Amino acid sequence: MLIDQPVPGCRGTHPQYRIARARLAKSVGCKLVCIALAIATTPVFAQLKTGPDIAGDDTLSWHGITLYGVVDVGLQYDTHGAPFSDYRPAASANIVQKDSRQSVFGVTPSNMGQSRVGLQGLQPLAGDWSAVFRIETLFNPQSGQLADSIKSLVVNNGRTPATQSTNLDGSSAGQALQTAYLGATSREFGTITFGRQLTLLAEGTIKYDPNSDASAFGLIGASNTYSGGGSTEDKRLDSALKYTANVGDYVHLGALYKFNGANGSASTALQADLGGQFAGASIDAYYSRVNDAISASALSAAQVANLPKLGFAVSNSVAATVSDNTAYALMGEYRLAPVTLFAGYETIRYANPKTPLGAGFTDIGGYVLAFVNDSAYDVEKNVQLYWLGVRVTVIPRLDLTGAYYGVHQSAYGTRTEAGCTSAAYSVCSGGLESFGVNADYFLNPHFDAYAGILYSGVSNGLANGYAFNTTNINPTIGIRLKF
Repeated sequence: MLIDQPVPGCRGTHPQYRIARARLAKSVGCKLVCIALAIATTPVFAQLKTGPDIAGDDTLSWHGITLYGVVDVGLQYDTHGAPFSDYRPAASANIVQKDSRQSVFGVTPSNMGQSRVGLQGLQPLAGDWSAVFRIETLFNPQSGQLADSIKSLVVNNGRTPATQSTNLDGSSAGQALQTAYLGATSREFGTITFGRQLTLLAEGTIKYDPNSDASAFGLIGASNTYSGGGSTEDKRLDSALKYTANVGDYVHLGALYKFNGANGSASTALQADLGGQFAGASIDAYYSRVNDAISASALSAAQVANLPKLGFAVSNSVAATVSDNTAYALMGEYRLAPVTLFAGYETIRYANPKTPLGAGFTDIGGYVLAFVNDSAYDVEKNVQLYWLGVRVTVIPRLDLTGAYYGVHQSAYGTRTEAGCTSAAYSVCSGGLESFGVNADYFLNPHFDAYAGILYSGVSNGLANGYAFNTTNINPTIGIRLKF
């Protein structure tokens, strides 16, 4: 549960907030500020990296409503990449992709944490209960565009990898409000919220990833496949009902269900979380099941040529692979100041959907699935992710982070492709390795500067279709402003 976790400015221990804490402790509104920050969808542990993280008198609050924002922008060089996108939240791919054909240098947004602006609030109801809400818009400061991963696909419709700009699927699809939920919270009974919000699994990867899902410095943030339980679009879910609570001092739990607005299990999702904390240790186990998970991609030239026959427009159409995804994950951390150790493991199973989606299905953001593959996994596909990392507060305002990530895909082909281990087919077993380091210096609670580098490389089945390069290195520097 988010409430009762250390909230910066109230009970947090990060050195940069000692002065702000001292001021806030004298404030009559300390309790309200602490709870208001705690009910944010992103866990407060991770807000040091990804969220507003402004405490006490520095908040822009009025009558229980707080305006907050993050603007994160930097410079990046990719040894093997594609021209940066104005629409994808990270602009670059950060890890090697099939269109990674050339060195690229330019401005990239949201390297350490997603740029955003939002409102969150808390209004007392009765007794221990308060109403809570959050609305949030994600944007790309270098282009002024709303974050829209699927549009990065659409603008590449009909192009070959040799002519494409960066394009990857994601949960941000140009929605005016990419987070929007309403609920109620109680220290005794927990917090329940409904709307479009981060999943429990995504909150877990933010908390336990050494890089807190930072897109430029860690595989989990660069991909979002794993925080989405197998599909990047499922990091956030529409029509999701989420409940979190503490059980005593040491145990916490959570549950989430996504409604589909109709009968049956099509396009529903279910997640559960059970965890505990003691002294400096914390551990969580997660279960995720997403029915009709969508992995979208740009259309080929042949598919674009067939659009007029199907009655779809090239300006909002994409191709997609649909699957029923089941994920299990175990993540933990241990804090012994000034060092925090991180570790995690996730396994994902992809199966053909029990309820296939046909051409013409409307995806998030109003985009249309013009070509749909509902039978990609006649043999179930199994992917495993594992990571280790460390974060060290070298001096009071300087954090150094290092992490290793590994991915293994088991072979899932049939007939002559069964059990293959080469790069000849995408169904062969394969691997992805990534490791990186970064430094983050906090000048004050509102402003920090960072620098780091991430290596990624693919092999065997996961390198299928990589005609240009199979590795990438992305040195990145940047600054971030929070209010």
